[in-house]
Amino acid sequence: MKWLLLLTLMLAATASAADVTGKWKGKADTPAGTVERTFVFKVDGNKLTGETSSDMFGKSTVDNGKIDGDNLTFTITLKYQENEVQANYKGKIDGDRIHFSVEVPNAGAPIEYTVERVP
Repeated sequence: MKWLLLLTLMLAATASAADVTGKWKGKADTPAGTVERTFVFKVDGNKLTGETSSDMFGKSTVDNGKIDGDNLTFTITLKYQENEVQANYKGKIDGDRIHFSVEVPNAGAPIEYTVERVP
C-alpha cells in the first residue's frame, strides 16, 4: 500500500507544471545581431501567458502558451523593419534557467539560447 501511495505522489509531481511566473532575461545571437530579451511570464495551471521585450524588436505578447512539466511552448510576433514575423519557442526549464530553441519560418536553423530568472 505504501508503494501505491508513493507512486501516485511521484506521478502527480511529474505531471504538474513548473512555475515560471516572474521575470527572465537572456541574450541570443540571431542573424540580425545579438538580441537581449526580457520575459515576464504568468502561469495558470498549464496555461502560460505574459509579455516579452527586446532592444531590437520591441514588445510582444506571449501567445498560445502551454507548460507541461518542465517543457513550455509559445509564440510571439516580432516586428522588424515594418514586417511581422512569428517566432515559435520551445523551452526546457532547469531550475532558474530556461533553455530555448526558437524557430522563425524561413530564417534557417533554430536559435538556441538560455534565459535566467531575474530577482
